[in-house]
Amino acid sequence: MTMQTKPENDTDLRLKVNRETARLQWSELEKHFAAGTVVYVANELDLVEVAVRISHDDKATIVQWMADGKVMKVSDQQAQSWQESDASLWAVVVNPFILVQQEKPSLH
Repeated sequence: MTMQTKPENDTDLRLKVNRETARLQWSELEKHFAAGTVVYVANELDLVEVAVRISHDDKATIVQWMADGKVMKVSDQQAQSWQESDASLWAVVVNPFILVQQEKPSLH
């Protein structure tokens, strides 16, 4: 039986993912979208947390997020909207995927 590290205790991975998270223009992501590797993460989720869970192959959580529509491949309509507005998105690579999230609205 293998012991899996609990994602919530994986400080080193969280720090690594956080350092690798960057803002990118949609135009820089379009070729990856065309390859089917861009995944949308809803604003109510923490992008770093989603990346860590995927890294740990936490299928139960990921399947639930997908069922709830909180994690999904970027739709053609969303891609077109982001292209038209040249949206700036938060992005992080979790091979083979690029997770993207729109900037969260400020609470001011």
